[in-house]
Amino acid sequence: MAAPVIAILGAGAWGTAFALHLTRLPAHLSSKLRVVLWEYNAQQAQTVARDRVNARFLPGVALPPELRITASLEEAVRDATLLIAATPVAVLPELIVNCQRALATTSAPLFSWLSKGFLADGENVFLPHQKLAPLWPTAVGIISGPTFAQEVAQGLPTALVAAATQREAAEQVAAHIRGETLRVYVNDDLSGVEIGGAVKNVLAIAAGICDGLKLGHNARATLMTRGLAEMARLAEALGGQRTTLMGLAGLGDLVLTCTGDLSRNRRVGMMLAEGLALPDILARLGHVAEGVPAARAVTRLAQQHAIEMPIAATVSQILDGTLTVKAAIEALLQRSPKKEDF
Repeated sequence: MAAPVIAILGAGAWGTAFALHLTRLPAHLSSKLRVVLWEYNAQQAQTVARDRVNARFLPGVALPPELRITASLEEAVRDATLLIAATPVAVLPELIVNCQRALATTSAPLFSWLSKGFLADGENVFLPHQKLAPLWPTAVGIISGPTFAQEVAQGLPTALVAAATQREAAEQVAAHIRGETLRVYVNDDLSGVEIGGAVKNVLAIAAGICDGLKLGHNARATLMTRGLAEMARLAEALGGQRTTLMGLAGLGDLVLTCTGDLSRNRRVGMMLAEGLALPDILARLGHVAEGVPAARAVTRLAQQHAIEMPIAATVSQILDGTLTVKAAIEALLQRSPKKEDF
């Protein structure tokens, strides 16, 4: 049996770390797994392949010689058993169409993504699978959960969730990517998993503001708990299950992103608390912070479905410049008392 090939599409920090994880796996099925890392920028791909380190996104982490790095999408997807996209979520529709073209007449492999967020089309907001599934002839799905790229690159213990439009596909993905330090669960609630990964980034911005203002651990715990309730309400309204949000793709990812120093979205919130303007924050960050576009998308969805999501709405107003950080905190604290719900 030929060695299975997994193509990681996107050589940012997370894509590079995930590709590195896959190269460490022991004998996969009946033979060693082959891993290809696709970087869209030819010069960057050449530099990473030559230096065996992604100095821009994952500095100090050596890449093994068996990891193939290419700027050719056709080369990356040609023999792949599984495609895993690690690009910003907004790029996914274009990427999946380009993959379809690159495959030409060959059969399409499973297509999964590590990206977390929503897709917007004008005033309409979609979960990624709603836009991607019609564009791909086989199953599509997401790999999500509490993960920092740096820790995965270091081989530290991690757990993830695989969900797809077909359960068998999710099981196949889980079987391909699991390893000695990476445990993978299968979840049938694709919508819930996607929502958890997207909304937690918005809540992490709020947590960063909270920490930046030194409001204390009590305030952060409250924010996370009530944020989880908002996340669950949205999931249920969009066809997901509240129980999914109590798992790795919801609570697990929320805890990590709201408390970990490596969280990009939390750093955005902390810099907002310092009074920095959003364009300056994003320039200083140097990476994509998916919570910024997700905040607007969440607010739009909440309005369309008549869901109360005050924390997410407040973050969106702060990012849009229609509400100051100080006024936002006052508005949240002065809301009328009500029965606690989840």
